[in-house]
Amino acid sequence: MNNQQPPYSAINFAEKFALFHDQWAQKVIAEMNDYQFKLARLEGEFIWHRHAETDETFIVLEGELVIEFRDGEVTVGAGEMYVVKKGVEHKPSAARETKLLVIEPRGVLNTGDETNERTAVNDVWI
Repeated sequence: MNNQQPPYSAINFAEKFALFHDQWAQKVIAEMNDYQFKLARLEGEFIWHRHAETDETFIVLEGELVIEFRDGEVTVGAGEMYVVKKGVEHKPSAARETKLLVIEPRGVLNTGDETNERTAVNDVWI
C-alpha cells in the first residue's frame, strides 16, 4: 500500500481530485479491510461490463451519473449513491464531468470482465 496520508489526517476529496485530471482512471484514496475507496472523474460513455464476483458502489460527489442496464437505467445525482449488484451488466455515462467515489474490493478492474483501452491500472494511490 502506498498511502501518503499522515496518521490521524482526514482525507480531503477536493485536494485529492486536484492531483489528477484523467477520465475513467480510478485513484485509490483509502482501504478498509479488503475494500478500496477510489476517486474517479467521468465524462462520456463507458463500456458495457459486469463484475461477476462483487457488487460495485457509486457515490456521486459532483455532477450526474447515468447507469444503464439492459432493462432500464438509474440516474444518480450529487449526494446520492447506487449499488450495482454482482453479475449485473451495466454501462455508466456522464453528459458532463462527474466526480465520484467508487467502493469495491481490492483488485477489481474498472472494466470488470472486459479488457480494453478503458481498463485502468489498478492500485494507483494518490
